[in-house]
Amino acid sequence: MFQRMIDDFRESVGNALRLASLVEVAIVAGFVTIAFLCAAAFVFVLQNYGLIEACLSGAAIFFLITLIAVVTYNIRRKAMKKRAAETAKSVTQNLLADPMLLAAGLQLVRAIGIKKMIPVLAIGGLALGLFAGRRDNDDEAKTDEGKS
Repeated sequence: MFQRMIDDFRESVGNALRLASLVEVAIVAGFVTIAFLCAAAFVFVLQNYGLIEACLSGAAIFFLITLIAVVTYNIRRKAMKKRAAETAKSVTQNLLADPMLLAAGLQLVRAIGIKKMIPVLAIGGLALGLFAGRRDNDDEAKTDEGKS
């Protein structure tokens, strides 16, 4: 049970490191490319139209690049939050459906006795319900903050 969670964590960290190194290479290459393109555009506009127009065209290019980066960042952040919420739900469902956990629960009931377990199960069910309700409210509050 825990080994699967550790393997998932290890795999996600490895994927994140690989993606981070690829992103770093792409950022450096993209920066150099954009620098040369901006220099070429600046010289072209400077020779044909003048200094003020060349500066404004350079500013417009960088504004568009910034706009694209911000939109991409927001889309990826929403997708990551959605994926994390789905993963959390599936992990909770997997833990409750784990045969080892159910077998351990049945052995505990047999060892203690069903009459002594009823109050413990009632308190556990109440705590689980409160915890699930609190987590749903936290998720709704976070999505409300993201919309503002």
